[in-house]
Order: sequence, then structure tokens, then C-alpha cells
Amino acid sequence: MMTPDARAISLTDLPLLLRLSGSGTILDSELQMTQDMQGASLSSILMGRPTIIARAHNQQALGQFRYKTDDLNAHITFVGPQLNEDDDDSALLHLLDGMAREAGKHGAHALIAEVEVDQPLYRSLRRARFAAYARQTLWRRGPLKVNACPQLNLTEESSTDQIGITSLMNSTIPALQQIAFMPHGEVEGLVWRKDGQVEAYLTHVEGKHGIYIVPFVHPDVMNEAEALLLNAIARIPRTDRLPIAICVRSYQTWLESRLAALGFEPLMEQAVMVRHIAAGIKEPSFKQVRARSKLEIATNAQRWVKNVHLTWETED
Repeated sequence: MMTPDARAISLTDLPLLLRLSGSGTILDSELQMTQDMQGASLSSILMGRPTIIARAHNQQALGQFRYKTDDLNAHITFVGPQLNEDDDDSALLHLLDGMAREAGKHGAHALIAEVEVDQPLYRSLRRARFAAYARQTLWRRGPLKVNACPQLNLTEESSTDQIGITSLMNSTIPALQQIAFMPHGEVEGLVWRKDGQVEAYLTHVEGKHGIYIVPFVHPDVMNEAEALLLNAIARIPRTDRLPIAICVRSYQTWLESRLAALGFEPLMEQAVMVRHIAAGIKEPSFKQVRARSKLEIATNAQRWVKNVHLTWETED
């Protein structure tokens, strides 16, 4: 019987990687909607994505997560092999613990996964101390060429928009869910102002296999929501050639009727799972002060205190 362990993958594990990478589960809806993830694990390792292998009870499991230094959270992208209803998940539980430790060493304060609620993996995540913070639904349709729509002045996100974006998120995202829903540092965004206030912010990511959009829209402008979505689709490149997926979180379900009117259909419902972790302490250094990412600007002192408190409670 194997001694339970979880560690970073090495070159000697490549045969296992090749065997498991095509039989796992994607836990990152952005990648799932924009990339061909089947068999992509090897290229992910070459790109530097942290990859963990775990062994327990003659089982083996493999997982990856993405994390950028300026982000608050790490996000699980892949775990394998895929679980069936009655499978022993011992190796998977060791894997999830190992991924949390590794993410903490990189500096992340939480580890996030997006999973369909009817999957056995959902229950394993709960056993591994992940909490279901919210639900979200992925809506999808084929390419859309926008020929005409009410013109709204959406602009590319800039540094001058950060205070307005932060205010919009603080006023629309429930406080306990904010840690899970802050955009990561690689997304691009479109901003819409009304009477000088940021009332909508739509992030978008383009991949080889699709476009993924996450809208943050204030309920006060719900009458303009359909026009906002059309204008965003018209501004984002290749939406007339690639499938479009839009993520609607549980606090903005009123957007769903607007998406249905535009020909979108619900694809899947997911739970957003969060595990708070004790982030690793990095070596102190003395560097020139510089402007940081929009995520750090969005993380105010009040939320910082709350997140640290939640971390202590969870880890204890």
C-alpha cells in the first residue's frame, strides 16, 4: 500500500501526467470555455503552472492551479482522474491538501474551484474544507455578429477607472462573496459610466475555442443591460467567429432574461468553492514603490482584516 503523500511533480512523473491529463475535470470555467483543456496538462507544466501529484491507498491523483503574484487567490484548473459515484477519493483529498499548501507557499490567501453541484467531486471538495460561497450559471451561444444596437460609450479599462470599478463591485457583490469574485490580473475589461459613475464593468478573455465574459452591472441600470451586453459583444474581437460564454453569478440572476433574449442558453450550473489558506510569508525586500494591479487596489483594509479573520477561523 502506498504511503499517502502529495508533492510537486517531477520529470519522472510524466508518464502519469500523460495518463491522467485526458481523464480529469476542469475546475476553471474561464479555461473550460476558451481553451481545449484535454491533454493540455503537459504544455501547462512547460508554461510553469504549479502541478501537484498525490498518492494514497494504491491510488494516484494529479492537479494544477494558476496563480499570479499580484492576485489574491489561486484557482484550481484541473484535477484527475475523474471521480465516479462510489470511488474512493483518498488520493484526491491528499491532492487538495497539497495544492492548498503549495498555493500558500506562492502567496495566495484562498484556493478556488468551480464545480457542477451534481458531481461526486463537489462532495470531495466539501470534505477537503472547501466552502460553497455562491452559485453561478454559464450561458452560451454561437458566434454573434452585431449589426445594430443602441450605442453606449463603453471604453477600455484604464487606471483612472479603478476607484469606480472598486465602488461598483463593493456595491453589487455581497461582502462575503467578494474574495471569490474579484477578477484576476490577466483579464481585460470594458467600462461604462453613467452620470460620471461606473455602472458596468465587463471582463472578457479570448481563447482559441471561445470568448468568456463576466458582467458586473449595477441593478440601477438593468434597463440598459441588454444594450450593454450587445455593445460589449460588438467591441470584443472575434465574437462573430467564436462561441460566446457569459457567467452569471447568483447575485445577478436578473441578467438571465436579457441573455435569453439574445439567444443564449444555460449550459451548466456551478458552485464556487473556496478554501481559505494561510499564505506563506515571503522574504522581506526593499524595492521601489510602484502602482499595483486593480485587484490590490480593490482589496481595502476592511476586507483584509475580514479575510485574515476568516483564515484563522478556517485553519483552526
